[in-house]
Amino acid sequence: MFSDNGAIVHFGLIHYFCCPMILNYSAYNLAFRHPFTISKGTKTHQPTLVVELEHKGWKGYGEAPAITYYNIPVGKMIADIEAKKRMIEGFALTDPQRYWHYLHHLLPDNPFLVCALDMAGWDLFGKMVGKPLYQLWKLDPAKGPVTDYTIGIDTIEKMVEKMRETSWPVYKIKLGTPEDLAIVEELRRHTDAVFRVDANAGWTTEEALQKIPRLAGLGVELVEQPLAKDNWEGMKQLYAASPLPLFADESCVREEDVERCAGHFHGINIKLTKCSGITPARRMIDNARRLGLKVMAGSMNESTIGSAAIAQLLPLLDYVDMDGPLLLKEDLATGLEFNGGKAILPRGPGLGIQYTGLFSR
Repeated sequence: MFSDNGAIVHFGLIHYFCCPMILNYSAYNLAFRHPFTISKGTKTHQPTLVVELEHKGWKGYGEAPAITYYNIPVGKMIADIEAKKRMIEGFALTDPQRYWHYLHHLLPDNPFLVCALDMAGWDLFGKMVGKPLYQLWKLDPAKGPVTDYTIGIDTIEKMVEKMRETSWPVYKIKLGTPEDLAIVEELRRHTDAVFRVDANAGWTTEEALQKIPRLAGLGVELVEQPLAKDNWEGMKQLYAASPLPLFADESCVREEDVERCAGHFHGINIKLTKCSGITPARRMIDNARRLGLKVMAGSMNESTIGSAAIAQLLPLLDYVDMDGPLLLKEDLATGLEFNGGKAILPRGPGLGIQYTGLFSR
């Protein structure tokens, strides 16, 4: 009935899947537990769009957070839905991968919306056939790394307070300030947990060359996006000198970016929203492995909906940052749980989650 990638190969069933879908959506502005600050700025709420694809009573859900510096606000996602709603609904969902290709060409300038719809398509398809996504892909849900917990930039005292408030085995520490080393030194005095550092492109090459060896001495495991996304010459120099693995984030947005990261980074951080969904993320993982790169999947402060999609990929990852539901005051779904940093995947079909919000359209 299924090929290895989960596509239907028994064509006698295609008619069953060919009725049009119904698309609903709703915008949210989810409050953070603490103001969330990185080197690019501070926010107290995370705007996000949730979509629902319904077919014959089954409902699939997807999510796309809006990130200011990528210039795709929720309003643009909604405008594109309204402009092309009939075409989005009219696709015969026989294979989520084909649906992604269709959406990719239908909405070429809106990867965030494509991600939400691709996610919902996979969730719906999994429910139609009665299988979790990891089962469709023949993955073991018990395998996979623990997630880190992010400590956003703040006063040193407040960062210590936030860390002590949530005891966790791995912390991602946001840096990109004049006090970076003092921050990590002080945090290290309060825990033996693993530290990962994310500069969000906040350092110059010279700063990175000075700071990274000292961070290595403080037990930091890896550094994410130390330099500006287009500073490839600086990254080449840093890659040759760094005692710590370097991971691309802002430098690795789309599938075509993976190839360029080889020789400049030791690994890549894949964000589902930025790369346009689960479908291209799986191809990026395969390509990274071919190039000898390590793989992380990262959070854009998704609720449980988007985080459950990341969780389906856990057995394919070396590292994961999927702490969105832990950083938010409010959530939009249930089903995904955490135990000491380990994500406990839902056992239900598709993403396995239960949506708890309401749709405005």
